[in-house]
Amino acid sequence: MSNGFIVSKETWDHMPDEQKEWIMFETMQSVHVQIKQLKRWNKLSSFAGGIVGGACAALGIKLGT
Repeated sequence: MSNGFIVSKETWDHMPDEQKEWIMFETMQSVHVQIKQLKRWNKLSSFAGGIVGGACAALGIKLGT
C-alpha cells in the first residue's frame, strides 16, 4: 500500500527511470487493491439492499391486503 507521499514535478523530472517505474507499479497495485475492496463492498451492499427491499415489499403486500 501507498505511504501517502506526494512527488513534485521537479522531483519526478530528476528521478531515475527505475524509481519512476517502481512508484508507478506501487501506485497501480494500490489502486487495484482499493478497487477490489470497493467491488466486495458493492456486492455486500447490494445483497443487504435486496434483503431489506424484499422484506419491505413483503410487509407492504401484507399490510396492503
